Amino acid sequence: MTTTSTAAMTVPVAPHIASLVPYPPGKPIEELEREYGISGSIKLASNENPLGPSPRAVAAIAKALANLHRYPDGSCYYLAQRLAAKLGVRPANLVFGNGSNEVIGLLIATFLQPGETVLTSHPTFLVYQKMVQAHGGENTVIPLAGMRHDLDRLAAAVTDRTRLIFLDNPNNPTGTIFSPADFERFLDRIPRSVIVVVDEAYIDFVDPAERLDIRQWLDSDRPVVALRTFSKAYGLAGLRIGYGVMPVALAEYVHRVRQPFNVNQLAQIGALAALEDEEHHARTLDLTRRGMAELAEGVRRLGCEPYPSHTNFFLIDVKRNAKDLYERLLRKGVIVRAMTAYGYPEFIRVTVGLPEENTRFLAALEETLAEY
Repeated sequence: MTTTSTAAMTVPVAPHIASLVPYPPGKPIEELEREYGISGSIKLASNENPLGPSPRAVAAIAKALANLHRYPDGSCYYLAQRLAAKLGVRPANLVFGNGSNEVIGLLIATFLQPGETVLTSHPTFLVYQKMVQAHGGENTVIPLAGMRHDLDRLAAAVTDRTRLIFLDNPNNPTGTIFSPADFERFLDRIPRSVIVVVDEAYIDFVDPAERLDIRQWLDSDRPVVALRTFSKAYGLAGLRIGYGVMPVALAEYVHRVRQPFNVNQLAQIGALAALEDEEHHARTLDLTRRGMAELAEGVRRLGCEPYPSHTNFFLIDVKRNAKDLYERLLRKGVIVRAMTAYGYPEFIRVTVGLPEENTRFLAALEETLAEY
């Protein structure tokens, strides 16, 4: 047991908490601009929707502001009804959370006991491993192979202590996917006592022919869960609302752990309105596809190599120190993500922006590369 002390207290802290490294938050744009003495920055680092939220969602939220004295609907009833109809599942298959991050935490808190293990890949979404450690579990981490989940090694790593497997599909940060056929072969090797969680945060950007269909496992003896979010294609990252699609038997246990009113009123209202705004959703997908093509062509012209992606972002091999290049771009008011911490020291990650933002990024990249 580790202790932490201040002038006023000494509190015992479990070793798995004391050694936990907090998720690194980014600085607000305003603070970065003040720190670097710049203005008019563009942010292409967080995989956000450059079109912003659905206008219908904004209008619905504005209309609901007078009811903030009321507690939210603890069951997300209307959102669950509408979303279930859209997905072709039952409302009882859905568990909503304060972002899909909370659903990740709920699954771990519900089904993982201290000392049991969770399988993940590296690099991947950092939250899986942090939440496992926070709950006293053990992480078994398998490196990507060719920037893709190594499904063979993951399956071979399963033991009788393995309780969950997290696979983001597409993977963040590489943007790669596995095929439905590959996933089914993987599942055939996994014991039915292990919950397989497929994080589909970027599913909207994947060609429908290449997507998994979670519905085929909802009434089977295979505990398969899909995670989704309204943060990306629907542009509601600031509201923090996501959900899991899972067999009813799993959902019933998760609801025993889920706190009441975990999804706020405005998030529910905004998500419901965004679901109805098919025009905004279609514009987002079209903008992303066009932007990906434009950016890929542009960075190749500059001698860099874009990595194929099934998301609204992609990795770029800049063939030099990515952290240094990130800093130089930042001083020009262009915010991207250096991939050094993920084990890719010569890669940056860039989110598709508005056409004028993409043009500005390419111009800044060209100017920066000329400085070397």
